[in-house]
Amino acid sequence: MITDTNENLGVISLSEALLAAETRNLDLVEVSPNADPPVCRIMDFGKFQYEKQRKERKARKQQKVIEVKEIRLSPKTDEHHLGFKVRDARKWILDGMKVRVRIRFRGREITHSSIGRDRLEKIASELNDVAVVEQMPNMEGNTMLMVLAPAPDKKPK
Repeated sequence: MITDTNENLGVISLSEALLAAETRNLDLVEVSPNADPPVCRIMDFGKFQYEKQRKERKARKQQKVIEVKEIRLSPKTDEHHLGFKVRDARKWILDGMKVRVRIRFRGREITHSSIGRDRLEKIASELNDVAVVEQMPNMEGNTMLMVLAPAPDKKPK
C-alpha cells in the first residue's frame, strides 16, 4: 500500500488499509490489480479523475491533425491552369498538409494513361524541394492518384 504522501507502507491487510484511508478522509484505490500482491494507493479519487481528464484534454488540444488536400486534374488540363494548382499545392505542403493529386480519365482518355502519369511525375518534380512522394502514381478505376507529403527536413509553419 502507498499513502497519499507516496510513502510505501508495505503489505498490509485490507481492513487496515481501509481504516488508514478513512482516517485521512480519502479513498483507497487499487492501482495495479494484476501485481502480486495487488497495489493500492490512498488518494482523492475525484481529484485524480479530474486531473486525468485535464491531461487528456490538453493532449488532444496539442495534437496536430494532418489534413489531406486534393487537386483534381484531367489529362487535358493546360499548363497555365496546372501552374495555379502546383502553387496551391506548394502552399499547402509548406503549411504541413498532405496533398493528393488526382487525374480523372473520361471516356477514351483512359487508353492514354501515360499522359496522366507524365503529368503527375512533372508535378512531383516541381514540388520535390518541399515534398516527398508518399504514394507513387497508380490507377484506381478511372482515376490516377499520387500523394505528396511535406519533406521531413522542411519545418511546417
